[in-house]
Amino acid sequence: MAEIVVLGAGLGGTIMAYELLAQLRPSDRLTVISEGSTYYFVPSNPWVAVGWRKPQDIAVPLAAPMARKHITLRPEGAERVHPERRSITLRDGSEVTYDYLVIATGPDLAFDEVPGLGPDHHTQSICRTDHASDAYAAFEHLCAAPGPVVVGAAAGASCFGPAYEFALIVDTELRKRGIRDKVKMHFVTPEPFIGHLGLDGVGDTKSLLESEFRNRHIKWITNARIAEVTEGEMRVQEIAPDGSLATEQTLEFAYSMILPAFRGVDAVRGIEKLTNPKGFILIDKHQCNPTYREVFGIGVCVAIPPIGPTPVACGVPKTGFMIESMVTAVARNIGAALRDEAPEWEASWNAVCLADFGDGGVAFVAQPQIPPRNVNWSSSGKWVHLAKIGFEKYFLRKIARGESEPFYERFVLEQLGIRKLKKVS
Repeated sequence: MAEIVVLGAGLGGTIMAYELLAQLRPSDRLTVISEGSTYYFVPSNPWVAVGWRKPQDIAVPLAAPMARKHITLRPEGAERVHPERRSITLRDGSEVTYDYLVIATGPDLAFDEVPGLGPDHHTQSICRTDHASDAYAAFEHLCAAPGPVVVGAAAGASCFGPAYEFALIVDTELRKRGIRDKVKMHFVTPEPFIGHLGLDGVGDTKSLLESEFRNRHIKWITNARIAEVTEGEMRVQEIAPDGSLATEQTLEFAYSMILPAFRGVDAVRGIEKLTNPKGFILIDKHQCNPTYREVFGIGVCVAIPPIGPTPVACGVPKTGFMIESMVTAVARNIGAALRDEAPEWEASWNAVCLADFGDGGVAFVAQPQIPPRNVNWSSSGKWVHLAKIGFEKYFLRKIARGESEPFYERFVLEQLGIRKLKKVS
């Protein structure tokens, strides 16, 4: 008998648990440790922040579907992982031991790296659904008293797609309300160019996104470092290619949403040989930690080096399809370990993304995610908006039923002929 634990119940952790079931022996036991017992479909948070969805619309209670699958759900949350003794201390003081651990915590949000940043201070966030709900309340205040809007990402951010989505969704909603003409908009990003996305661009994302911004009268600042945020003002520094300060300006705003940099969560940050200095999980090509071979990492919490040097630090995103491929690789490698076999499976790390703009959108495929690539494709149109709605509905049904088969593969990838993972001989 083996004790398998999944730490985290977001997109990666939830489907990780469901997909592991097929690999377990009858005597093996599976436990999921989460912050609470509700799954939220985070890709829909931009819609929550403008009132197109309510939090309950994108929520799935996990207790019932996991119980049906004989998965033990521990909603107390993790206080600290102890890899040297193969155990996890929970927030209530209890201890969970494991033979195999999959870390799927997602990130800690580093708002404190910029003075005045974050929902506890002067800017909004869509990183969590409760943040997005608060952002909607602030958005209604903006609509009642229109003023300048600043959207974007802080230095070190690695998840740029939602920032672009939110800027363009806000534009769409303001036009629907007939007040877009009263709102000046700026997009502030550490990326070296619009559409970089932490990936050096994918297909024609630079031209597509620049064109969207021009058509919608959104000005932008790239190579931007946010030095400080105060009430209604943001001090933004534009950094030259040699790292020197090129310009500095203060943007006034009545509403701002800025994505922060990510780091590893407290439960793992600072554990030598498990994490890097930022607290991200160190993994090899099999998603396995090189030191603690019974520990695997998937999703946003894993360490991936940046594409290359940029004037302002930009991280590499971990998109939904990329995470799904990590899940399948880990499930099969743990299955191999349970049968005393060597790991053979690697995630493809392809990127497939549907970025909704409210009345259209951009889709891109990067195979692999890190250049040079075999596939480097992007396209735009209203079909992307409709596809993301379909993605949301389908995925929430799958989670509620306790199923793991990903929507991306069925809806998009069968048409494009992209494989999810590969077996290495």
